[in-house]
Amino acid sequence: MRADFKAMTQIRNIAIIAHVDHGKTSLVDRMLEAAKVFKEHETMGELVMDSNDLERERGITITSKNVAVKWKDTKINIIDTPGHSDFGGEVERVLNMADGVLLLVDAFEGPMPQTRFVLQKAIELGLKPIVVVNKVDKPNCTPDIAQEAVFDLMFNLGATEDQLDFPTVFGSAKMGWMGEDATKPTGNIDYLMEQVIEHIPQPKVGEGPTQMQITSMDHSPYTGRIAIGRLFRGSLKAGQQLAMIKRDGTITKGKLKELYLFEGMGKMKVEEIQAGEICALVGLEGFEIGDTICDVEHPEQMAPISIDEPTMSMLFTINDSPFFGKEGKFVTSRHVRERLEKELEKNLALRMESTGLADSFQVFGRGVLHLSVLIETMRREGYELQIGQPQVIIKEIDGVKCEPIEDLTIDLPDEVHGKAVEMVTARKGEIVNMGPKGDRMLLEFTIPSRGIIGLRNQLLTATAGEAIMSHRFKAYEPYKGPIPGRQNGSLISMAPGDAIPYTLSNLQDRGKFFVNPNVAIYEGQVVGENTRAGDLVINLTKTKKQSNVRSSGTDDKIRIAPALNFSLEEALEYIQADEYVEVTPQSIRLRKTFLKEHERKKLGKV
Repeated sequence: MRADFKAMTQIRNIAIIAHVDHGKTSLVDRMLEAAKVFKEHETMGELVMDSNDLERERGITITSKNVAVKWKDTKINIIDTPGHSDFGGEVERVLNMADGVLLLVDAFEGPMPQTRFVLQKAIELGLKPIVVVNKVDKPNCTPDIAQEAVFDLMFNLGATEDQLDFPTVFGSAKMGWMGEDATKPTGNIDYLMEQVIEHIPQPKVGEGPTQMQITSMDHSPYTGRIAIGRLFRGSLKAGQQLAMIKRDGTITKGKLKELYLFEGMGKMKVEEIQAGEICALVGLEGFEIGDTICDVEHPEQMAPISIDEPTMSMLFTINDSPFFGKEGKFVTSRHVRERLEKELEKNLALRMESTGLADSFQVFGRGVLHLSVLIETMRREGYELQIGQPQVIIKEIDGVKCEPIEDLTIDLPDEVHGKAVEMVTARKGEIVNMGPKGDRMLLEFTIPSRGIIGLRNQLLTATAGEAIMSHRFKAYEPYKGPIPGRQNGSLISMAPGDAIPYTLSNLQDRGKFFVNPNVAIYEGQVVGENTRAGDLVINLTKTKKQSNVRSSGTDDKIRIAPALNFSLEEALEYIQADEYVEVTPQSIRLRKTFLKEHERKKLGKV
């Protein structure tokens, strides 16, 4: 490890804010290259910061990461923030560590709804912004309009005069250059690094004894849990006795065993650090995010981190289908409960409540994406579980029944925007703004969270996959009344066995199927969507009767339409109240809560 990080007194702590896919992780890659974090013989991968598989596949940042680079004589701590408001719990914690933000916007798209969400938090905290207009090499892009749109957005969000006097950098992170002018490529990103050092202030250091807030966690199989945060005042030494103040004000004492600073992509062990640094502590027990670490003689608590409340809940239960335990390693309620409790420690916006049943848990989160990322992660770790229909959390405010309302933005081709308006208004959405953008139309609505569940599938079908939809939580407002759900019923399997191609072919006029020929199915599994309202029980396991009379021309070629394959989010948005999504490491199946037909009928009569 290099020792030159220790001698530095100049520090800059910056967070990077950007909408999904505006080039944030690529920009961090370029900054790592510029600071020569990787030695000559080391190869650098693409999108170094999006380190988990889910992040790479979806092209989004889910958990925030820290990286430190050295530029001339200044150490720059870079904090990568999630761009999606479902991960708002991450965003709010992380911005507490920064003194300034790099706001990254696409030169063609301009600032988007998710950018607004994170930027609002940054402005409330009084952070100094630098605007980076990225992807200026895109055809038909308008960097100047994007810059003006950012100014208007900041003004609307109540930014101070100092914040509105922001420097703007133009460039292309993918092509590896940043400069003062969008029309003059520079060949490197030095201009951006200089702007960071010039405009982002040094960390403000308070007077008084040691004080630090834990803003994120890490885990090492060797040293256990690691607390990460920014030291606001005083100093920390390895071996020092420290006091820890919990959210409820209780104080526990512990000894700091090891102390680490961030260097490049990794951590570097040090003996002592001064205020203003972002560091990692090893040796403390029983801490949670938001706890204050302080001096033993003068314990003083910092204001706890406020996190937006969850807006959606789902029922998590064990997999009790006939196929349970065939693919997963962890199938019992104890496994599922322990995994959810472990997630609660680091996923701040998540809540869990028991349901009165030993094998079911009510899990609350920020939205379908937030919860589906958790389910997908568990699935890849070898868990089997079943999930109920997403439910919106209804609150009573001043005696009025209220529900979460979201800002919805849809970007789609001009010729199909009428269909989108019709769909959203049917779901109690109200149009706020619409305007052309090239040959496309940008529509803005306010809509209840209930109305967004299942909307994406319908929109993509109506627009031949062209619609781009993004939404963010706005506020709780009075209940808007009932919203029509899915019109078509389900096709339900009558018996266990394999789906026979002959039967699938004959039943194609009954609806669309979700299973391929010769796939194992069980009684009560949802195998397709009915063409009409109401559920229909069908037998896909029936084979063709064989006779010893040969007839010509009866065995024509069977033509079967391909099965519809749902992603996890699509499945969660598709199911009805009396259905579950069965999630196993290799499969996603839909099923009825009660598998037997007589049980469903009995329940229907009650």
